[in-house]
Amino acid sequence: MKIGSKRALVLNQDYSPITVCSIPKAFLLLYLQKAELIENNESLQLRTVDRSFPFPSVIRLTKYVSMPYKGVMLTRQNIFKRDGHECQYCGTSKDLTLDHLIPRSKGGKSLWTNLVTACKRCNARKGNNSPEESDLKLKRRPFKPNYVMFIRDFSGQIDEKWMPFLKTKQLSA
Repeated sequence: MKIGSKRALVLNQDYSPITVCSIPKAFLLLYLQKAELIENNESLQLRTVDRSFPFPSVIRLTKYVSMPYKGVMLTRQNIFKRDGHECQYCGTSKDLTLDHLIPRSKGGKSLWTNLVTACKRCNARKGNNSPEESDLKLKRRPFKPNYVMFIRDFSGQIDEKWMPFLKTKQLSA
């Protein structure tokens, strides 16, 4: 098994989720005693020539890290993740691009609520119009995900051991 495909949830000292990192990065934080192991995968181990270590699933930093901006960055890849890497008009996952619901030429801004993933064909069909003017229906309305929601729902496959730390009570964070 390649450990590069596995990841660990990183918690701040107060147990709030900060990010997701690679297993080698999580192991390094543990080894340097910058983090402590909260949950591990019992069925896997990290091995050296003469030692074995628990396979981290959830780690907690030993020192609190101030996170002044705890939002999700508006990026092309994050829009694609939010939209499941599929066109929000026809559902294809080929030739994807971004579409402004209200075109920029008509005052549309680059905001979470105005950007959707679209294939080149649907984007060209929509042109410089709104989806309604082009007779296109959105699969779902775009929204701005919060930080915990983004880690929980859009970071790919997550470990079940993360769920207690990604509960909906923290969604207002």
